[in-house]
Parts: sequence; C-alpha cells; structure tokens
Amino acid sequence: MSKIHITELVLRDGHQSLIATRMRTEDMLPICAKLDAIGFWSIEAWGGATFDACVRFLKEDPWERLAKLRKALPNSQINMLLRGQNLLGYRHYSDDVVHAFVKQAANAGVDVFRIFDALNDVRNLREAITAVKKVGKHAIGTLSYTTSPVHDIAYFVAMAKELEELGSDSIGIKDMAGLLTPQTTGELIRAIKSAVNLPIHVHSHATSGLASMSLLKGVENGASIIDTCNSSFSEGASHPTTESMVAALKGTEYDTGLDLAKLQEITAYFREVRRKYWQYESEFTGVDTRVLVNQVPGGMISNLSNQLKEQGALDRMDEVLAEIPRVREDLGFPPLVTPTSQIVGTQAVLNVMTGTRYKSITNEVKNYFLGQYGQAPSPVSQSVRKLAIGDAEVITCRPADLLAPEMARLQAESERIAKSEEDVLTYAMFPDIGQTFLQERNAGSLKPEALHTKEAANTASARFAPNEFNVTLHGETFHIKLTGSGHAGEEKRPFYVSVDGIAEEVIVETLDEIEVSGGAASNGNKSSSKKKAAATSSGRPRPHHAGCVTTAMPGTIVAVKAKVGDKVKAGDGVLVIEAMKMENEIQAATTGTVVAVHVSKGDSVTPDESLLEIQPE
Repeated sequence: MSKIHITELVLRDGHQSLIATRMRTEDMLPICAKLDAIGFWSIEAWGGATFDACVRFLKEDPWERLAKLRKALPNSQINMLLRGQNLLGYRHYSDDVVHAFVKQAANAGVDVFRIFDALNDVRNLREAITAVKKVGKHAIGTLSYTTSPVHDIAYFVAMAKELEELGSDSIGIKDMAGLLTPQTTGELIRAIKSAVNLPIHVHSHATSGLASMSLLKGVENGASIIDTCNSSFSEGASHPTTESMVAALKGTEYDTGLDLAKLQEITAYFREVRRKYWQYESEFTGVDTRVLVNQVPGGMISNLSNQLKEQGALDRMDEVLAEIPRVREDLGFPPLVTPTSQIVGTQAVLNVMTGTRYKSITNEVKNYFLGQYGQAPSPVSQSVRKLAIGDAEVITCRPADLLAPEMARLQAESERIAKSEEDVLTYAMFPDIGQTFLQERNAGSLKPEALHTKEAANTASARFAPNEFNVTLHGETFHIKLTGSGHAGEEKRPFYVSVDGIAEEVIVETLDEIEVSGGAASNGNKSSSKKKAAATSSGRPRPHHAGCVTTAMPGTIVAVKAKVGDKVKAGDGVLVIEAMKMENEIQAATTGTVVAVHVSKGDSVTPDESLLEIQPE
C-alpha cells in the first residue's frame, strides 16, 4: 500500500472548533511558508464558517483571504468545505449561483472541494460536483456520518455509489461529531472500498475521544487520506493531532513521510497565536462523551457556548444539550452539520429559553418541514410539523429545481456596492451582513470586533464596576464598600454595604419614571397618577403589559412586519429576528391593535425589552 496522505486543518476547522472561527488572516500568513514546505496532501484553509466569520466578525474580505493564502501556499493544494447546494450560506441557491461560486473559488485558489449535504440528500450534491469537475478541480463527494435508526453501513455504501456515479474524484467520510468508533470505521471503509473504486478520506472530530483510534483503523482498512490538525488547535472538539498521527504511522507501511521536527516548529508558532484569542475559548471544547448521545459537532459546540454566554445563559448548556436529540428526532434524524446543526441547535435553545417546546419556531425549522432543504432521512414528527407549517404542502422534488436563475438579480441588487463578481457572491451568501460589510469596506470604515488582553479586561472590570468608593452628600463624605447584593431584576433589590465601617442594608427600588418616547428622564414627580414603563439601556421600555412583544434571545431585527394601527391576531408574525445565525419569526402576544413599534431593521435587541406593543381587544 502507498503511504498515507494528510490534510492539515489548522487554518480552518481547528480554530472553527476551538475558538469560534476567529483566527485572523494576519495570524495565518507568517507561518504559511513552513506549512507549504511540509508536503501535506492538502491544507484546508477556506469554506465552512470562515466566510461567515470574516464578514460578520473579523471584517475581512474572505476572497482577499483566499487570494493571500493562495500566494503564500504556492506548493500546496488548498482545500475548502462546501455545503453542496447551500454553498456557504444557509439556504439553497439556484444552479447558476452554484456554478458561479465554484468557478470563482477555483480561480481564486481552491484546488479541492469537500462537498457535503446536511441531509445526505445526494440530489443536493449533484450540481456542486458537476461545477467542480467543469473547472477541473478535485471533488470529494462526502458522506455526513451520523447514527440513528436509519443510518447504517448499507445506507452509507449506497450513498457512496451514487457519489461515484456523479463523478466524484474521491469519497469523504465526514464525522463532524466524533461518533465513529474504531470497529465501525473499519467496517464502513471495507464496505465502501468493496463497492466503489475511489480513494477514501476520513475526517473525524475528537470530541468523544475516539477519533485517533478510528483514523488508525481507517488507515489499516484502506483509507488513503486522513484529516488531522496541528496540536496547537487539535483534540477535543477539534481533530486528532497531526504530529501524533505522523509519529504513530512512522516506520510502518503507512508512513506519511512528514518531518516531525518541522511540524513542531509550526506548533510553537500557533501556540503563541492562540493566546490572542483567549476570549473565545470555551470550557465545552474538550473531550466530552456526551456527544455520543447529543451528537453536537465540533464546529458547533464552541459557537453554541459563545452564543449562550452572550445571552447570559451559559448555565443552561446542559439543558440545551439534552434537548438537541429530542429536536433531532422530531425532525427525522438529520445529521447535525451546518446548516442542520444550527437549525436543530437554535430550536433547542428556543425550547429551553422559552420554557415551552416549540412555543417559538424558527423560520428555518418551518422551511425544513416544507422540504426546502431536501428530504429528511426518516419520517418527521407530525405533531411538530403541524405546529410549524399547519397543512401547507411539502415539496418532494430537488429543492433547487424550484429556483429560477438568480445571478442577474443578485448583480442588479448589489450593483451600487459590489465592485467585482466576488462582491456579488459575498452579497449572495449573506444579503444583510454582506451588504453592511461591502458598504463599510467601500466607506473605509470596517472595524473588526475587539481582541482584549486579559490584563485590559481585568482593568476595565475594576474601573467600571467599583465596589468601594466615597460619596459626598451635603458637604459630608461617606466611605462606602459594597459587600453583596440581592438578585438583579427584583423590584426592591437589597444591597449590603458598609458605611464608614458600619454594616448597612440598603433597599434600592427602581421607579418607573423614564419617558421613552421623548428620550429624556422625567422630573421624578411622585404625584404622577400614571406610572411609565421603565426603560432599558437602549431606551426601549421593559415589558409592562400583556400586549408587549419580546424576543426569547438576543439578536438583530431583520424585518418589521407590522406598523402602528395594524390589527393583528395572537400568533401573527410581527417581527423577524436573526439569532444564532437563524431567523426566527416573533409572533403577536395577543389579539388587538399595534400601538407602538420600538425597533427598526438592523436594531440589536435583548429579551428584557418590549419590541412592539399591542393594545388588546
């Protein structure tokens, strides 16, 4: 047997899995010469969540990143992860967009396209594979590995045959959650090798602690290429360690031929780089055997924990992890990989945060039940389907067959902000954040999210949250030290302080005296006969009656569907919010007339705000 080849993942899946895809291009380029000299079969450096993160958080042009990496890695094949008909977005695109995107990616430097579909619906892979072959690049037809009552070895062998017939150059096994066991890996690869005549890649996250053993069994049973990650960003929710696998295979018939000492030079560099991104580190990215039950993939777990942290709900992670398998079963056991991992994960968060399962249902879950993502692997819950879409007709054809060509429309819509075909495709992937990105880039006002040092964070915390201070009142100064407090949100909140060394309890009562509409505080006239709604830091009122419409989680308003004076019924969609990269329709809390709208498209909102008010009938 020939030597085993390695695809290195440190520039994409490694940091996506461990630091929420936040590594910047400036930290990749200095080490590229050494990466390029190693002799990897390919280096995965683009695709997946990197495109989204560049535009949304880092304020980098993802196409410019690819061009820079192509120049810095002249001797290496650059590998990207492509979501079939979804490309790098969260919906299906028309076939002309798929061909335009693949052509542009190939021209910009991608040599290898690892193509998968979140439902393993081969119909959604056909056009992407055809597009890759048309531009003369390598297409890895990929199986999204998962376990369920319907996902057995025969299922995946049948899929591998279909991928070979579509023209794939190789077969990839994408084990995004680390579910493969060594025994199953051997059985699966032997079965696929007996059915198809293509090389086999194995890609497995290390979350369950099984991946290194599974890769070894894969090699022993006929896999040609394994995906690994430099130890600076490996293991846990990431992947088996490159250096360790190279050492394990050295001197055997599977020897990779790679230089361990040179690999360790790369390790030393990235270990220092990782320190910059400490604020994105998560306690949920180590080995966690619960993944064998909840199936949350490595690329999702760090983002999920980061999103819960932003909502102040990180303590509810266990509830979310327990809810995910239940939602997955309701949806017919889809593999949990982008975008289905976000679809299932976000719905699970909503179910937990609202306290009632499916009280709020995301637009993506509704579209899933409508068949707009493809065919579910097994029958869905009819009761949940009824809640989501009622008696709406479900499509049964390939979803993209219903899409008219889109490129001309996208070019027209983005004409004023797009300076190239690449810009049009950026807008196509993410119309809202893409438009904002392009506008800011054109204006020269791009500003990435801040990277904080631990020292600065500690200093800021001390400066803005003092617990010991002097108060001067009527010419007399008191030394006050805060020693404790009651729970935030209580109507009358106790604060425990010492005043000049004497312990005291101070009761702080929030008075509802802020004028929201006028934007200024009232004069505090306690004789006022009508209390006004307390305002949040944004100036919006807090929910203060049954007609107040709120959101279950922080997000961004993407559509306002009702205006003052509109008559609405309880359950009517009045707002659309984007949270955790998914859109969620917010419904009227009661039947009545809209009397106030406190938000506009693009506003950031939180659960403690009244976004819209309805006067009940």
